This record gives sequence, structure tokens and C-alpha cells, in this order.
Amino acid sequence: MGDVVSESKVDFAALAALHKWPSLANQRQPDREPYQVSQGTLDECISAFMRKPAATRHLYEIRTAPQPPLVTEILSPEHVIELSRWREFL
Repeated sequence: MGDVVSESKVDFAALAALHKWPSLANQRQPDREPYQVSQGTLDECISAFMRKPAATRHLYEIRTAPQPPLVTEILSPEHVIELSRWREFL
């Protein structure tokens, strides 16, 4: 994926929203809809996500306009962590 990253630009100023899944015993409740906990730029939402305790990050996702190939409409916790690592290089 190194070539994709080096050739890609991500707009970290794009509008985004951090969502949290309702949970029970630290598990997502798939029969419920996630709710918005904050809104701002993609950069701000990634930072807010990274401030969450690692043990609860699986309950969050970021929603934003897709920026192929690196940014999808709904970013999973794993995807957000990868973008956080790439932020300084992009």
C-alpha cells in the first residue's frame, strides 16, 4: 500500500463526524443506530477518536465524504488509527 499512500492526498480539513455505537458490556449493539458525538474536520475527529481509551475505540466510527482510495464514507476504528499514523506523512 506504500505506493497508494505516497501518491494520495487526504483532505484532513474535510467535514466529518465522530459517531458512537450504543453499547452493552462494551459491545456494540447492532440493532441500534450509532449517534453523533462530535462534528468538525476529519483531522479534529481523528484527534477526538485517538483521545478515547483504546479499550472503547471499537465503539466509534468517523463518517465523512469519501476520498478514494484512502478515505471511505464510514471509517472503522482500524482505518482511523491508520489514517492517524499517515497524517504526518500526507
